[in-house]
Amino acid sequence: MRSKSDAPRLARHPGRLVAFSDAVFAIAVTLLVLEIQPPEDFGHLLRGLGALWSSYLAYALSFLLIGQVWVNHHVMFDRVRHVDRAVLFLNTLLLMVIAFLPFSTSLLAGALRAEQGLRTAVVVYGATLWTAAALFNIIWAHLRRAKLLDPNFGPSGVRAIGRRFALALVWIGSGILVGAFVPIAGVVIIAGFLPAYYLPIRGEYGEDNKATDRRD
Repeated sequence: MRSKSDAPRLARHPGRLVAFSDAVFAIAVTLLVLEIQPPEDFGHLLRGLGALWSSYLAYALSFLLIGQVWVNHHVMFDRVRHVDRAVLFLNTLLLMVIAFLPFSTSLLAGALRAEQGLRTAVVVYGATLWTAAALFNIIWAHLRRAKLLDPNFGPSGVRAIGRRFALALVWIGSGILVGAFVPIAGVVIIAGFLPAYYLPIRGEYGEDNKATDRRD
């Protein structure tokens, strides 16, 4: 008779988690544009459209940031063999934060337009992104500790992805800190996060992984 310790371990494939996450990302970016309301005065439509510059700016920034989160979410889960209940819970928290971003975006756009409360709006906006980055790090740390990653993915790639995720905490945290005193500078720092994090991570595809591991 097979004992409980000999029972096969339930292996949840990450496919459903990724599909659900993709749907939430898609809804979040759609909600961003719904926050942009057309001008009420159609007699001066061009001027009214120009007055919405803060909404355009906040929309573009958040759309690209959510896209970046989506890209790195795939970078992470492309290397996951299976997921456990803790990963499901942590990923749910991450999606909850992403779904909150349209509100933070609307807050930032409104503060830019009103030229009031900008420090608070930048801190709230940055804190939303920082929380998402923190959850990325927590999920990645759990995946490593629980040995849920693809065993064929070498340690150099694992470390490279971990470093990229950890750097996000420092980068966005700096933007929040600066934004609390100089709001526009804080937004610029957070926006500067975009080009760096759309670049591929060395070893994420495995090519550099094997070469580095051989040298080690």
